[in-house]
Amino acid sequence: MIEALHGTAQAMVSRPRGILAADESIGTMSSRLEKAGVPATAENRRAYREMLLRTPELHRGISGVILSDETFNQKLDDGQDFPLALHALNILPGIKVDTGAKPLALSPGEKVTEGLDGLRDRLKDYVSRGARFAKWRAVIIIGDGLPTRNALRANAHALARYAALCQESVLVPIVEPEVLMDGDHTIDRCAEVTRAALEHVLAELDEAGVDLAGTVLKPNMVVPGSTSGQQASPEEVAERTVATLRAVLPEALAGVAFLSGGQSPEVATANLAAMQKHETPWPLTFSFGRALVDPALKAWHGDPTQVAEGQQALADRVEPNSAAVA
Repeated sequence: MIEALHGTAQAMVSRPRGILAADESIGTMSSRLEKAGVPATAENRRAYREMLLRTPELHRGISGVILSDETFNQKLDDGQDFPLALHALNILPGIKVDTGAKPLALSPGEKVTEGLDGLRDRLKDYVSRGARFAKWRAVIIIGDGLPTRNALRANAHALARYAALCQESVLVPIVEPEVLMDGDHTIDRCAEVTRAALEHVLAELDEAGVDLAGTVLKPNMVVPGSTSGQQASPEEVAERTVATLRAVLPEALAGVAFLSGGQSPEVATANLAAMQKHETPWPLTFSFGRALVDPALKAWHGDPTQVAEGQQALADRVEPNSAAVA
């Protein structure tokens, strides 16, 4: 079991590949389709994700794809289940298993991610149908007096319980404590909160007995708030991010796969590339969603005759990120 976990985790962060996050909720994905002029139907969500997965040579730059529950249960046009089709493409299938961030009781303005009830049985079912890793996202908000210790502790505890259940089912957990870039906070404040969030998460993972060599961390980059007016160069983002990670993360961790967190595709790639100039005991790769797939959605826009254009747009975003971590 341990060898299988370690092997999968190492494959997920193996250079020059990253992880494609195609796990938007039905509501989020429907909203993005509508903005692109595409009717928000289950079939269009399915067709969009099939277009992404069938991108030629995708496995050269993508080690795994995170699916939503809806997509995991859908089939490609040829009748293959999505997870089994990914295996055939030499890409690891993953599954988002949380049920979303909900208001945290007695903590106004903060959220905690739910989905632990019944998770053990759901994980066993996903594994039986081909899943090799899972993802759970926690949301940490920076604001006036936020985050509170209560929010940091609650989200870290949920992440640890999820990770332990994953490893019990021989699934690699992607642990995602996202400090949102929304707000007017400085890069210093982002670094401070990111470090605090990671310290809480690592403490809870240790308490739960989670094997870090079979775990992939998906953190935010350390950047200024989106409305702060502060600009940070890729070199500054890289220096502040790597310093924050090195201060907290044990060497045993399998790897770090950054989220893009609302950054533009070009900025996220530039920041990722700058981080490769720093030596770390764990690989630094990417697990981008919007920064990879937004151009593909715009190029495809629901037109069956534009599938190749959508796939080329995805390939054009995967390639520079893959090159950055090569």
